[in-house]
Amino acid sequence: MKRIIALAAILGLGAGAALAQTMVEDTDGNGVYSIEELQVAFPELTEEVFTTVDSNADGSVDAEELAAAEEAGVLVAG
Repeated sequence: MKRIIALAAILGLGAGAALAQTMVEDTDGNGVYSIEELQVAFPELTEEVFTTVDSNADGSVDAEELAAAEEAGVLVAG
């Protein structure tokens, strides 16, 4: 019984961390985020910060880049 409770607590912490990420909508459905899509969730986002977040310099931000930027505190929802 104690193992079940401990497992439930661990899983609950993981779910909480996942929910901490800001929801960004991929409005065009291409699987990545444009600056315009990100500015809905992060209104203060500038071109300069977007370029920093876009670590592979492909002109868009994927889910991994977004998560890394949020974890690093580069992007904070407004």
